[in-house]
Amino acid sequence: MRTVLITGAARGLGFASAATLYRRGWRVLAAMRSVEAGLAALRAETGAAADDPRLLGVRLDLCDPESVAAAAAEILARAGAPDAIVHNAGISAAGTVEETPPELWQRMFATHVFGPAQLTAALLPGLRAAGRGRIVLISSAGGVRGMPMISAYSAAKGALERFGESLAGEVAPYGIGVTVLVVGVFDTEIITDDGTFAFRDFDGPYGALHATVDRRGRAAMRIARPPAVFAARLATALDDTAPYARHAVGADAAALVASNRALPAAAMHQVVRLAMGLPRYRALRAGGIRLGLATRALLRAAELLPAPVTRRITLPLLRIHPTQLPTEAAR
Repeated sequence: MRTVLITGAARGLGFASAATLYRRGWRVLAAMRSVEAGLAALRAETGAAADDPRLLGVRLDLCDPESVAAAAAEILARAGAPDAIVHNAGISAAGTVEETPPELWQRMFATHVFGPAQLTAALLPGLRAAGRGRIVLISSAGGVRGMPMISAYSAAKGALERFGESLAGEVAPYGIGVTVLVVGVFDTEIITDDGTFAFRDFDGPYGALHATVDRRGRAAMRIARPPAVFAARLATALDDTAPYARHAVGADAAALVASNRALPAAAMHQVVRLAMGLPRYRALRAGGIRLGLATRALLRAAELLPAPVTRRITLPLLRIHPTQLPTEAAR
């Protein structure tokens, strides 16, 4: 009987994964903040008895180092070193860098990076002694690219992936592997208004951007797949044998991962901008005006051509269309 530790098992992808792996014969250590309510829901979902030794709850608050240390000690005392650790717990937040407070960044990194790193470090001696184990990190589109309007979440997921890459190189000689799952859009609470911390000021300087991104985000929710689909893919990933593996889960995640691999960074920046409906570079700067195609071509020619040639081109235009030339402020 193999043992798996799943963080954030009270809801969403973690809940579906705990139920699926329990049904497949795993002993599940379901780590969550509210153990009683979470275990009751899992028992109702799986039909497990209250005293079933294959479904155990572990109290865990990743933002509290003392809670992380206590959870690690409890895991080792009740089940020994687990065969697999799934770092699934996560929070989401919408807001630009300018809008999100420092406290949100602290909580975001504690949940996605600091807490998982501390928990992993506490359990690694047991995994090394056993000479086996698989550590799975749940990433997302925000971990593949720095996504605008969710800057804190995206930064934390990116850090989580770099943590996983570093960890894989360190633990591979001891028989321990690392898998990163880049997850697309799934129908869980985290993609809803109730499951997201919102710091968006729709009346502020980024209001128009928020409105556009919000509309497109809600439209993207129509492709959200059920959490059970993710849970089945996770079950397969737990059988990975490579020292490091990275898989996309969902067609949208697969498309992003493939594009990011094939295109240069500057091109991907434009792809993300267009997909989210964001304005072009300098479009919203103070004091600027929108220049027409002919005017922009003229400015570009002035930059490239020798001054005598530029004067020969522009003087006739000044006599015919003097108002079409941009002012110095517009430059």
